[in-house]
Amino acid sequence: MVMKQITVVGAVALIVSAPLSATAVPVVPNFTQGSMTSHTETTQKITETINSMDYNTGYQYSITGSGISASGSLSPSTSSSSSNINGVTSTWTGLNTRPNFVQTTPGAAFQYTETYMGPGLSNQTIIQRTTEIKSVTDTTSIFSQ
Repeated sequence: MVMKQITVVGAVALIVSAPLSATAVPVVPNFTQGSMTSHTETTQKITETINSMDYNTGYQYSITGSGISASGSLSPSTSSSSSNINGVTSTWTGLNTRPNFVQTTPGAAFQYTETYMGPGLSNQTIIQRTTEIKSVTDTTSIFSQ
């Protein structure tokens, strides 16, 4: 292996500074006309759940028929109840007792219908849907000199 050693004995550096003048050079395009086209597509997907609940706060009670008679009072007794769920208080009225009915002529034809719908949730509808919205924008710019 050969090694070389270089020795600098003396060096003088001379930097000369002179003020430079700035001149503007005009930019001249080398085209006479052109166009630019832009195409943008966006897609938005929305998923939502709609939960609708219908509550009865009272009761519905009906009796109909023929060949029957009531024993006792026809006015049923009621009672009220309430509950508090997450700061919302609900009160409803329900049926305690109901009238008694008997067949007027035992063994004869009769018709008897009794219907009771108490307080509480009567209907719940849940709708789940997804909507996708797509937007397309096309832009063309035309320029000339």
